[in-house]
Amino acid sequence: MADRLVIAIDGPSGSGKSSTSKGVAKALGLAYLDTGAMYRAVTCAYLDAGVEPSDEAGVIAATVGANLEISTDPDAQWVRVNGADVTERIREPEVSAKVSAVSTVAECRADLVARQRAIIDAAPAGIVAEGRDITTVVAPDADVRLLLTADPKIRMARRQAELGDKVDAAQLADQVLRRDSDDSKLVNFTTAADGVTHLDCTYLTLEETIQAVLDLVASTRR
Repeated sequence: MADRLVIAIDGPSGSGKSSTSKGVAKALGLAYLDTGAMYRAVTCAYLDAGVEPSDEAGVIAATVGANLEISTDPDAQWVRVNGADVTERIREPEVSAKVSAVSTVAECRADLVARQRAIIDAAPAGIVAEGRDITTVVAPDADVRLLLTADPKIRMARRQAELGDKVDAAQLADQVLRRDSDDSKLVNFTTAADGVTHLDCTYLTLEETIQAVLDLVASTRR
């Protein structure tokens, strides 16, 4: 369809990718894809299979063999793996601590990227897809590509507000800073590639960030 719209939003942990992407999807009547949830769901799959994070072959096998289903409705988010609803579980500290065993393995990323592209292609009106390598690997031909960043202290504060007392200071640093460091060895999500707009939302509210993205979309479709 000529008026189909694909928006790709990249960025580090706690930058506001998910909240911003859902807000933009709702405003424009588009589908929404949280690719990070897919990595987390596969983490549940390998843990349930009794695979250790250090067992790369086992992690790859669990990823490739996973029956993965995910909602693209921004108003009703859920994710299932191998028939089990893991919507809540994927946000637990154990999964957050062990998801890098999936996200840092090239074979796992390749499998999930193929699934993500299929989901994006299947969205009739278009989709807002967010994740660490969306703008450069998954959807490099998206109509709008955006890198969303924020100061590390702000990102940690936002993640703390999201998780509350589920994590302590050490777990929070692990989720935000250590995972960024691990994942950056395989993908670049801190520097805007050619054609990608950089938006620093350190001093922006969520509403202001969403509006900035909507303004960018409007400017590209004039």
